[in-house]
Amino acid sequence: MKIILKVLAGLGIIILVALIAALFLSKEYVVQKSITINKPKTEIFNYVKYLKNQNEYSKWANMDTGMQKVFSGTDATPGFVSAWDSKNKDVGKGEQEIIKIAEGQQVDYEIRFEKPMKDVANSFMRTDSIDTNKTLVTWQISGRMAYPFNIMGLFMDKMIGGDLETGLQNLKQIREK
Repeated sequence: MKIILKVLAGLGIIILVALIAALFLSKEYVVQKSITINKPKTEIFNYVKYLKNQNEYSKWANMDTGMQKVFSGTDATPGFVSAWDSKNKDVGKGEQEIIKIAEGQQVDYEIRFEKPMKDVANSFMRTDSIDTNKTLVTWQISGRMAYPFNIMGLFMDKMIGGDLETGLQNLKQIREK
């Protein structure tokens, strides 16, 4: 019985420390990854501005090739929406909308998740010319988490950073063929 009480007390202390730490942590998170692709900036931008193309390189899109996808609007223009519904809990259900395009530079998205949790995140893909045949592609996702869930902000890079890197590697392989 004493061991159980000590374990419970230890867990209580850990939870209390986490709750106190969350009071002092930012509610905002940002995960950003970049890769260099050996192709001209214009060529890369003209590919990534089409949201449908994410289905070819995004890790999440490739986790369930049988997921339902619905598109509305004109791709590569603000207002275009790509919706998905997957039975894979790691993919879930939601939609992504092109919010703004700075032609030749950056595409901004709003991602609205429905399952496995309701959330809204902002994302962008930016292309920067390194030289005439090299492009730096940056993919960023950011959002806000309410207290006490903001403690997860400490782990967001580990949770989704690898998925962004996988997507960027896939993009590089596709475009450098």
